[in-house]
Amino acid sequence: MRVLLCGGTGMVGQAVQRRNHETRTGWTIEAPNSHELDCADPVSVQNWFAGRNYDLVVMAAAKVGGIKANMEDQVGFLWKNMMIGMNVVKAAHDHNVPKLINLGSSCMYPRDYRQPLVEEDIFAAPFEPTNEGYAIAKTATAKLCEYMAKQNGRDYRTLIPCNLFGPADRYDPDHGHLLAHIIMKTHAAKVQNKPSIEIWGTGEVLREFLYVDDLADAILMFGRNPAALPHYLNVGSGIDHSINTYYATAASVFGYAGTFTHDTGKPNGMTRKLMDSSKARALGWSPKTSLEEGFSRAYAWYLEHYA
Repeated sequence: MRVLLCGGTGMVGQAVQRRNHETRTGWTIEAPNSHELDCADPVSVQNWFAGRNYDLVVMAAAKVGGIKANMEDQVGFLWKNMMIGMNVVKAAHDHNVPKLINLGSSCMYPRDYRQPLVEEDIFAAPFEPTNEGYAIAKTATAKLCEYMAKQNGRDYRTLIPCNLFGPADRYDPDHGHLLAHIIMKTHAAKVQNKPSIEIWGTGEVLREFLYVDDLADAILMFGRNPAALPHYLNVGSGIDHSINTYYATAASVFGYAGTFTHDTGKPNGMTRKLMDSSKARALGWSPKTSLEEGFSRAYAWYLEHYA
């Protein structure tokens, strides 16, 4: 099967290529970088698709970042992700690509809604304000996939992963995700012999995380036959932990013996965001990597590439 992987240099894209090689799925993956294919540019996208005859597109390209980055650049997160999603899905349809797996986000769900969140809860209530721009763009792309499926008979489906972590995460103090921050801060405290680590907010809010290779396995599994999937499918670990627990687990795995303090003047974000992934499990997928094992693998990658 000939596959176009948009976002192939990112954390998810690298995991898909790694797991495709390790599991010998047999996909022939093309993963152009952003200089070769600018997914935010409609001309670049249409030109890339011309004459290539893909069997499947995996849409993993996105402008991503943590709570700080989202709050400071709502315009960029809305505009760029909207352009990326619209351009790729439209070009896939225009060039008769029969199958597409689009990656959504748990940010598509309402703020402080019922728990766990089921796929039918999308659009049920307002988004979390701190990442509203990103959520609007990801939801619009998912809706376009749904409309393409219903109106044009395309097998275009959206997987909605929970928060992710693992190798090739974005280790950036301003734009990284929560667990990447935790890895950086805990490592720095360890090597600098700091007596404590400061945590934003109370540390009591709950977050669900999935090791990225487990999502890659879901993409490889469900990409074979997207027609068998609902239009939206949650893909999560099914377990959420407090931010305090994530810091404590990292400290245990990394060998950091200090304490933790809290800056309660900083925002907490949503109180809880746990997804119900029972539909994905009923279809044969389940996560394999524990939090401790995932932290160990992610930390080993961080030590090799950053520290």
